[in-house]
Amino acid sequence: MLTGLSWLALEVKYLEPARRFYEETLSLSVRDERENECGLAAGKTDLVLRRPDDLPRGGLHTHYAFSIPADEYDEWWDRLGEAYDLEEARFGPAKSLYLYDPDGNCVELGQQDVEGPGIDGIFEVVLEVESLERAQSFYSDLGFETVDAGDDRKRIRMDGPMALELWEPHLGIADARGGVHVDLGFETEDPQAALDAVRDRVSRIDRDAAEEVVVRDPDGHFLTFAT
Repeated sequence: MLTGLSWLALEVKYLEPARRFYEETLSLSVRDERENECGLAAGKTDLVLRRPDDLPRGGLHTHYAFSIPADEYDEWWDRLGEAYDLEEARFGPAKSLYLYDPDGNCVELGQQDVEGPGIDGIFEVVLEVESLERAQSFYSDLGFETVDAGDDRKRIRMDGPMALELWEPHLGIADARGGVHVDLGFETEDPQAALDAVRDRVSRIDRDAAEEVVVRDPDGHFLTFAT
């Protein structure tokens, strides 16, 4: 139903230091700029930095993961370790490093099967939810499939256009937290079908058009379904 992640938007207090972090430290290129917003290219997905001047605001303290080629990992560790107190985790044969951006978002760079060079996509986003059962049912009906449940019973992992982790409030690896009022954009061939799948459970419909639908999920996260 949902075929790709178009964007992830983050709320930033000051646009310039946030842009410098992503453009200079993580080598993302700027795709577009507006007065209070900046879009950067993370592979085929846009990372949007947005000042809180209107709705949707973008996510606060969002934990998400960039894809990097496996053979670049050590280079990234050496480069970022000069200025940041990095943390590392292993997931089978793959490694990830963690650091924080200027606005307190936990940024993961993880080994993935991507071409690169450098950051080439976003493979995971973590949302904070009030009820795992409710959120799991909602995203299942959008086509996400549950693949793992945390031993602490506070999180589940789902696969779809990217990995989606749903967390009840707690601290994860590197003391990361799930994002609140996160703004996600999804590609789909049929926005109306996506809306119909969850219409009875969205907290609000902000836009309902043939080519673009904008809703808020039961926890207030903004979801756009567009062709």
